Amino acid sequence: MPYLLRDSKPRPPPLPREARATHSSGKAYEELKQECLRRGSLFEDPDFPASDASLFFSEKPPVPFLWKRPGDIVKDPKFILGGATRTDICQGDLGDCWLLAAIASLTLNEKTLARVVPLDQNFGPDYAGIFHFQFWQHNEWLDVVIDDRLPTFKGRLVFLHSAEHNEFWSALLEKAYAKLNGSYEALKGGSTIEAMEDFTGGVGEMYEVKTAPDNFYEILEKALKRCSMVGCSIDTSSAAESEAKTPFGLIKGHAYSLTGIDEVSYRGQKVRLIRIRNPWGQVEWNGPWSDNSLEWRLVSPSEQKRLSQTALDDGEFWMKFEDFKVHFDKVEICNLTPDALEDSTAHKWEVTIHEGSWVRGSTAGGCRNFLDTFWTNPQIKMHLTETDDGQDDCTFIAALMQKDRRKLRKFGAEMLSIGYSIYESPGGDGHLNKDFFRYHASKARSKTYINLREVSNRFKLPPGDYILVPTTFEPHQEADFCLRIFSEKKAITEDLDENVAIDLPEPPNPNPSPQTTEETEEEKQFRALFEKISGEDMEVSAEELEYVLNAVLKNKKDIKFKKLSLISCRNIISLMDTSGNGTLEFSEFKVFWEKLKKWINIFLLFDSDKSGSMSSYELRSALKAAGYQLNNYLLQLIVLRYSDEQFQIEFDDFLNCLIRLENASRVFQALSVKNKEFINLNIGEFINLAMNI
Repeated sequence: MPYLLRDSKPRPPPLPREARATHSSGKAYEELKQECLRRGSLFEDPDFPASDASLFFSEKPPVPFLWKRPGDIVKDPKFILGGATRTDICQGDLGDCWLLAAIASLTLNEKTLARVVPLDQNFGPDYAGIFHFQFWQHNEWLDVVIDDRLPTFKGRLVFLHSAEHNEFWSALLEKAYAKLNGSYEALKGGSTIEAMEDFTGGVGEMYEVKTAPDNFYEILEKALKRCSMVGCSIDTSSAAESEAKTPFGLIKGHAYSLTGIDEVSYRGQKVRLIRIRNPWGQVEWNGPWSDNSLEWRLVSPSEQKRLSQTALDDGEFWMKFEDFKVHFDKVEICNLTPDALEDSTAHKWEVTIHEGSWVRGSTAGGCRNFLDTFWTNPQIKMHLTETDDGQDDCTFIAALMQKDRRKLRKFGAEMLSIGYSIYESPGGDGHLNKDFFRYHASKARSKTYINLREVSNRFKLPPGDYILVPTTFEPHQEADFCLRIFSEKKAITEDLDENVAIDLPEPPNPNPSPQTTEETEEEKQFRALFEKISGEDMEVSAEELEYVLNAVLKNKKDIKFKKLSLISCRNIISLMDTSGNGTLEFSEFKVFWEKLKKWINIFLLFDSDKSGSMSSYELRSALKAAGYQLNNYLLQLIVLRYSDEQFQIEFDDFLNCLIRLENASRVFQALSVKNKEFINLNIGEFINLAMNI
């Protein structure tokens, strides 16, 4: 099924309280719960059943899992026991440490945790086997309802669990997130920042530790003070190194959460420390400042208490900041609110969100390496009018996210490599064409094209108008996207799509005038052929017109085509038949022939390789040359109707497209003259209707 174009008009950021119910019944959590209580039955979720389909999509369970409710696993289940803490997150037999690292960070902020994990849930008197959690997804908050049946083996939870065996909030949260993404298997492998953003609606920034700025410690310190969620990891050089343990007790390719940062007095000096948690709940750093290291013996008990330093095998440990920079490679920060993005004084940022689509054949143009199609990508115009306080430039962050790729894994979809380029606007409101990008370099761009869910970067540019072009790396790759722009001062953004407009010459009168000049040689040949085919009435049917046109066009050496179809000829008669008798007179044919020659020249202009077909990506320019300025949606509609599997358009299809467009525009103009309020449609909406008939 092809992607349908999603317009990318700017949208306001959502409010958390507006979480949308997602259950297939259309009912919200409370209504579903009350129904169960009235019936005296426990909730069973038909949207995410207790079956293998909810577990895996590409493999079978390695052992026979049994789905059990918490009350069937322990005698006294609790939703949250002694508060939700980072020690409640212990990894099971699923490669989702990235998610667990984000959950551990989530527990450090009570307000944020309470939004994702509503705390008024329990196994008390009003227990009905139903729970709910809230996640941010692509510019909206969703309320995800689940039943509490969890996969077990030999009476123990298979996946995420708490260190306290009768505590279940974290296991249920993992299940809700699995449902959101289609299955438990869909959670295998990922970036901590992805889950962090889904828990907060915040925006992420990624740092390479070895090349981080000089004030990196201060950046991390301020991020944690603002309750930002922070993750870290160690790179692997090969798949064999994934989950490999280093001599220092660290795990390569593993997602850790950064849970604290502080300074401690040691031998008369201040030492900068950083606290990290392994979501496994065990396996810790064994170097300096580890749980049982000699360094702690020279730190006062009061300092140790202040830092919550305990020598437990709980997966959490302190290490010296300089050692952290040596051993870790990446840090991901998810800022909970836009105003937390600035490294100095917190202030309110302006937020604009655009949702759009890359659609094969029309708006999936690929990166700048593919100039012939790059210009067809969606284009967002950004007006930067106010400089930062005390600065000459305007600061903004652009975050491009591809939507639903994890959920689509079961259908073979993978994360695409995505990125964007930013150009200085030449002025005007129309979609920029190929020549602009041929002769103008970008002013800024994302650091690299990468197959992550989101690519984000911070920029400083002088005030002015800019064009942001979000793309996949390769052309023809389809996906929906969400582009978020955070600006220090108010920035106006708009989708740079064409307004639908028709600019056609008035049709000439097909009836000969007394001043008609002598016929050209070409017209004499047509007349002779017409007389031969039509007879004395000099009128041809669609079948006869098909013969005439193909007989003439096969002798034209400058255009390659198979033949004009009968349906094309019927459409021609529909367009040119002024008398309404269903045939074409010679005078009407002469008018059409002049029109056809113009269309042939346009087709030849855009059939750059002279193959007899034109790329669908050139259709926007070709139709504009013919007098039709169409928006992205109408272009996609035409591409789906008239292009082949390789997104090529042959002349016969191009001809049919132009005839249908001209017919639609003529009818619209005629009806508009008769009725000024013609069914409240504009020309674009009318063409949409006409092309779908």
